[in-house]
Amino acid sequence: MLENSFQKELLEAGCDEAGRGCLAGSVFAAAVILPPDFHHPLLNDSKQMSERNRELLREIICREAVAWAVEEVSAARIDEINILNASFEGMSLAVARLDPSPQFLAIDGNKFRTSLEIPYQCIVKGDGKYADIAAASVLAKTFRDEYMCRIDAEYPMYGWAKNKGYPTRDHRLAVRKYGLSPYHRMTFNHEQGQLELFPL
Repeated sequence: MLENSFQKELLEAGCDEAGRGCLAGSVFAAAVILPPDFHHPLLNDSKQMSERNRELLREIICREAVAWAVEEVSAARIDEINILNASFEGMSLAVARLDPSPQFLAIDGNKFRTSLEIPYQCIVKGDGKYADIAAASVLAKTFRDEYMCRIDAEYPMYGWAKNKGYPTRDHRLAVRKYGLSPYHRMTFNHEQGQLELFPL
């Protein structure tokens, strides 16, 4: 069972992102403040949940959270500031939209930088330990998956509705065959030599 939050004294927001390891598409970040008594037996790290359960939990989180926000950082912005900084920026933007404002941030991962004057703690695999981070992971993942399905309609040859922009075999073969789309992250190495690192 997940702990509700990392600490109990201050109003805490859990923060997470989705899409950091993708070749294409925006990265999405979410921040969620849960009620102190929130619990759901299906809530977990979004990567460990079925698509159906993620969608179910998204509806519950959006309805029952004290506050929540999701932010998108485009592929062009990722190319400008790099994927790590884009993830930090997305989480900071999401936190800044929360009302009420949190007094503490629980961040999934081992690094974070922000201009927000809010204390925070980085927690490795925090989305499998704390409900507020898990809730943020669910929102970031489901909002990003929706977005990837939308842009798949523009560029169906890459299979984004299925692979969500991750470097699967089929996605890499499509890049080799069709080249890059405007949604691909141009600073990520798409050269054939990079593709050869993975057996086809």
